[in-house]
Amino acid sequence: MELSDANLQTLTEYLKKTLDPDPAIRRPAEKFLESVEGSQNYPLLLLTLLEKSQENVIKVCASVTFKNYIKRNWRIVEDEPNKICESDRIAIKANIVPLMLSSPEQIQKQLSDAISIIGREDFPQKWPDLLTEMVNRFQSGDFHVINGVLRTAHSLFKRYRHEFKSNELWTEIKLVLDAFALPLTNLFKATIELCSTHANDASALKVLFSSLILIAKLFYSLNFQDLPEFFEDNMETWMTNFHSLLTLDNKLLQTDDEEEAGLLELLKSQICDNAALYAQKYDEEFQPYLPRFVTAIWNLLVTTGQEVKYDLLVSNAIQFLASVCERPHYKHLFEDQNTLTSICEKVIVPNMEFRAADEEAFEDNSEEYIRRDLEGSDIDTRRRAACDLVRGLCKFFEGPVTGIFSGYVNSMLQEYAKNPSVNWKHKDAAIYLVTSLASKAQTQKHGITQANELVNLTEFFVNHIQPDLKSASVNEFPVLKADGIKYIMIFRNQVPKEQLLVSIPLLINHLQAESIVVHTYAAHALERLFTMRGTNNTTLITAAEMAPFVEVLLTNLFKALTLPGSSENEYIMKGKCFMRVFSLLQESIIPYIPSVITQLTQKLLAVSKNPSKPHFNHYMFESICLSIRITCKANPDAVGSFEEALFMVFTEILQNDVQEFIPYVFQVMSLLLEMHKNEIPSSYMALFPHLLQPVLWERTGNIPPLVRLLQAYLERGANTIASAAADKIPGLLGVFQKLIASKANDHQGFYLLNSIIEHMPPESVDQYRKQIFILLFQRLQNSKTTKFIKSFLVFINLYCIKYGALALQEIFDSIQPKMFGMVLEKIIIPEIQKVSGQVEKKICAVGITKILTECPPMMDTEYTKLWTPLLQALIGLFELPEDDTIPDEEHFIDIEDTPGYQTAFSQLAFAGKKEHDPVGQMVNNPRIHLAQSLHKLSTACPGRVPSMLSTSLNAEALQYLQGYLQAASVTLL
Repeated sequence: MELSDANLQTLTEYLKKTLDPDPAIRRPAEKFLESVEGSQNYPLLLLTLLEKSQENVIKVCASVTFKNYIKRNWRIVEDEPNKICESDRIAIKANIVPLMLSSPEQIQKQLSDAISIIGREDFPQKWPDLLTEMVNRFQSGDFHVINGVLRTAHSLFKRYRHEFKSNELWTEIKLVLDAFALPLTNLFKATIELCSTHANDASALKVLFSSLILIAKLFYSLNFQDLPEFFEDNMETWMTNFHSLLTLDNKLLQTDDEEEAGLLELLKSQICDNAALYAQKYDEEFQPYLPRFVTAIWNLLVTTGQEVKYDLLVSNAIQFLASVCERPHYKHLFEDQNTLTSICEKVIVPNMEFRAADEEAFEDNSEEYIRRDLEGSDIDTRRRAACDLVRGLCKFFEGPVTGIFSGYVNSMLQEYAKNPSVNWKHKDAAIYLVTSLASKAQTQKHGITQANELVNLTEFFVNHIQPDLKSASVNEFPVLKADGIKYIMIFRNQVPKEQLLVSIPLLINHLQAESIVVHTYAAHALERLFTMRGTNNTTLITAAEMAPFVEVLLTNLFKALTLPGSSENEYIMKGKCFMRVFSLLQESIIPYIPSVITQLTQKLLAVSKNPSKPHFNHYMFESICLSIRITCKANPDAVGSFEEALFMVFTEILQNDVQEFIPYVFQVMSLLLEMHKNEIPSSYMALFPHLLQPVLWERTGNIPPLVRLLQAYLERGANTIASAAADKIPGLLGVFQKLIASKANDHQGFYLLNSIIEHMPPESVDQYRKQIFILLFQRLQNSKTTKFIKSFLVFINLYCIKYGALALQEIFDSIQPKMFGMVLEKIIIPEIQKVSGQVEKKICAVGITKILTECPPMMDTEYTKLWTPLLQALIGLFELPEDDTIPDEEHFIDIEDTPGYQTAFSQLAFAGKKEHDPVGQMVNNPRIHLAQSLHKLSTACPGRVPSMLSTSLNAEALQYLQGYLQAASVTLL
């Protein structure tokens, strides 16, 4: 694409169409952009639009499109074509920083993200001047520019907070510190001075405080891995200024908004984080500053209001106290009973209260509420922080803290009892307090794993939780209902089984609750209970115990999916499919499956129009697979009725190219096709040519399920393919050729090739066989990896089993004279020990046995010298430990890394494939098989085998071989 006005105009029109709400206009425009993004100059056209377009909406759209383009394409993946040409890469890096700094803030943010994506790949080696270019801009004095630099630096360096320690990382951080730490410190001091100068200028203060927030975030990132010498030497500057900013209160920076945190709150929150980092990791160096920070943060907590805008600040301030109180050498700060009482009274209890804002979230933004409360993404909530502080204090002061809080819990419950409809929030706080006190250690999988001995959880459950769940109305006091259900979920291992059994019908009943939070929690709690394990690793709750509730449970679950706001509720779907209702009840669920499948396919059709909830979609396909498995296990002929129900929806998904669903559809189709015992149905054959289209194989997420589907075609219908679709065999081999060229996907290529060799009639692939081997040798020559060698060894031995050892020798030597000997000497003998997996080892053992005993050239040509080393290698495969060493340069080759957003492959657990053994019953014990084959060979040429063994097989191997011969009751002649 040339950098011309015409192309800029075209691009503008298509970008406009991508904003159209009508999918008929939007989708083709998105497809067009996808089709041209590989062209040279495409990213430069976007940057030109972003700079020169007169329409703001086009500027923003171009900046977002550019960022997503960089996200998808900048990383260079080994073995795959470079998606952005080198000249474009150079031009982007040369222009993007100045362009970002001169753009309005909305666009600056997008370009800043793009720089950090490029930086992650290219900085520092391939972009050495990035830092210098950024630091030089600090001198400009223009805070719009300075904030652009700080924002970019923040998005570039924040990964230091979660990277694993490595020499490479240290080198990069050192380089950054050398160039950045001093200018950043000078900028920090200068900005603070400017804040004093402009103390009465609100607009100037807003810009300056935005800078201070970014500087404080950069401080956190640069100090996270270790305490840099520079910051240790300049701790006085940083900590004194941080402390004075914590205590600062400027009326001009206060906001009227009760929801949104202002600049002052955001800055103080980050400073609390920075102080907590130093208190936790560098406590010795931080010791002189700690008392004044504790005092300042304590005062902050006692004087800050309950408004939502202070939530982040309060939770970070409490987290600071929590991190300090559990360190042994700060213990003395909290020992006094009055201090503990004061913390409980003034910090913990007020921040556990259920506020109007929480109630609003519970009712109107339930998805966010559930995510925070159930999945632990409530890191920044006051309640979570208060709960962490309780746990921290209990580490050294469990007795006194439990004593203080027991009083609070009792008085809260008494308040509730006086007037439940008015005082229900007191009970909510009491339940939360008990939960915080009792939970010492918790995991998502098992709930609470360690509890406070001083709290009687069962008694509290019977007296205070069950009555709420037993009340006549499921819609009364929804918050308390949700609390009660969550209590069951959290303490499921502490509450006795008989109480859990009493809870099951109560939970099923609450699936009908109008509140989204309540019916979601009920589904999730049921699913958690059904996954619990009892003795002998069986499920704690048995099928017999559940039988009376199945019908009402399924009815209520489907009803819940029709309730407003829950049409794509992943907890219910997860509940429904995994809730062991299916797994637990197996056959007894069959009568309900036809109606379940009907409802699931309707749901699938509706959701496929606009898939937006990945977890929901995944569980939906899991439940379809589980329905198929359970039904077809009892009645194999039922597979046809599933195909009838599902194929119409699947066809629509494939025709509309619903990328998120296609890998799932292929997995379900594989499962269905594998259920067929005889020939392949014609409906599958009609689809076969479409599966070979190159566009499907471009998407990484499609490869594993597509390979498996093609394997199912070959297993069930190789003869049909050979007779009715022989013209498609080159296409099938084309897929193999594409996969084999990639280090990430070569094993998938071998899966396909092995199925072709195993199942296709020999005459249908005769003409292609030599070419297949030539392709494999080219790949071996160009890039030989351990994974490739292992797959190659399994393939040649499978070929040997299928076509005979002589055919293997002949095809090798037809490619190049003496090639067979080279493969034996250079690959099979030295590398066979690397093969892993029982079936793979068996294939190799049977194949090598055939080469040793059914290949005449091994006995009477120059290949004879390799006979004993090959036998020695085979005995090694049987008896020596597997060689799992991998060369250093290969360690990260096999990682499936798809940059940017692409539908990754999500394996469906219930679509799993049984391991297939191509050798099967033909050979049960490969060692005995070797002994019998050697006996047969020695009968054909008496005296040869013993003499070859006695001259060059080592003593240990000979001893093993004697054992095999004895076990097989044969001797060598």
